[in-house]
Amino acid sequence: MALYDVLIIGGGQAGIPLAHALARAGKKVALAERKDLGGSCVNFGCTPTKAAIASARAAFQARRGAVFGLRIPTVEVDFPAVLDRARSIVMETRASLRRGLERSPEIGFLRGHARLRGRVKGVFQVRVGEEDIAASQLVLNTGTRALRPPIRGLEKVPYLHAGNWLDQHEVPRRLVFIGAGYIALEMSQFYLRMGSRVLVIDKAKQILRREDEDVVFPLQRLLESEGIEFRLETTVKRVVRTRGGVLVAVESPAGPGEIRGSTVFLAAGRQPNTDDLGLESVGVKTSEEGFVEVDERLETNVDGAYAAGDIRGGPMFTHTSWDDYRVLESQLAGDGSRTTRRVVPHAVYTDPELGRVGMSEREAKESGREYKVGRFEMRDNGKARELSETEGLIKVLVDAESGQILGAAVLAADGSELVHMYVDLMNAGAPYSVLRDAVHIHPTLAEAVQSAVAKIS
Repeated sequence: MALYDVLIIGGGQAGIPLAHALARAGKKVALAERKDLGGSCVNFGCTPTKAAIASARAAFQARRGAVFGLRIPTVEVDFPAVLDRARSIVMETRASLRRGLERSPEIGFLRGHARLRGRVKGVFQVRVGEEDIAASQLVLNTGTRALRPPIRGLEKVPYLHAGNWLDQHEVPRRLVFIGAGYIALEMSQFYLRMGSRVLVIDKAKQILRREDEDVVFPLQRLLESEGIEFRLETTVKRVVRTRGGVLVAVESPAGPGEIRGSTVFLAAGRQPNTDDLGLESVGVKTSEEGFVEVDERLETNVDGAYAAGDIRGGPMFTHTSWDDYRVLESQLAGDGSRTTRRVVPHAVYTDPELGRVGMSEREAKESGREYKVGRFEMRDNGKARELSETEGLIKVLVDAESGQILGAAVLAADGSELVHMYVDLMNAGAPYSVLRDAVHIHPTLAEAVQSAVAKIS
């Protein structure tokens, strides 16, 4: 039986760089992966979705060519070609990750499903495929999958979700999304621009329920102006397969109703891949939803067992998973100083994008602290007008006493890029006046980031 210093289960955005880092540090390390390297980001999340969204944006821009003085008589979508482009980028990235492991023979790359089988004298016993191995320390990095809520009939209906959308070949005629979170909004706009009719259902009162109303309402209006229909405060009770597609039975304040579509896209949350790991054999604690409970050093309640990426709960983003690798490198091969006390931004890749960091205004109010707000409309930015990208706004919150940035929302073209100016100031602990008093290039969208803080008084 092979004995390793560290076994990493899962080749995602934390697992792969951590394996390389520990190997460089002289650890005998193994990486187990049952399917494809790269995790959700590479295989069905960030990489293919952003590639597909780029195609959708190109089609959208071509259709509005008259805005720029261009005559583009027709725009035809080749949906299989759009997905082929996305798949090709996925395959290139997978191959690059595999080559990296092949060039690192000091890493034991194990193919197969890993399951814990207990612990003997402080050493974890693990079956990977048909092979039994042992490890002194353990890192769980197995990710999540689409959550299937308890909706009657759903198990009898074929549906799309974040994990299988790339396997399709035809544009759905009438697509019904269950859920109005990040995935639903990004993909609903993508499919609409590909030619689908789209309806989004959610039981909450607003889309992106954790965000401020004055930020998400403008986004919702923009999506509605393109043709996306929303049914909020609406609960899905039953899904029935019909000859022409699906029938979705719903309940709302207006009473019961039925929605007909060709396809359902399930985007109601994520479920951790922890139910078949054998965690009970070593006593690793999980939440009621199955997420592994960890401390700020990413260690579980079991000494020597760690968790990284989406299964550890908290912010579930590729960039936090990647930073988890740095936390674990610090814990397992460094001075242990790096923890999950960090500023975590995120973005919703609609068009325009919503870049977010820190507190919402609702959270700031609940915290009881004194704060000030700066707000700027993108239509007042010169570069936005020149690009005909005037939709959106910037909202920034600062501490009333220190002037440090508490949070920001950037709903704008390239909002996922622009928000980083606030992110960097927050990491530096610098007051907003540093940005306010800087000299920015004109004309740029970055001037709008500065203009928002200039509104603070």
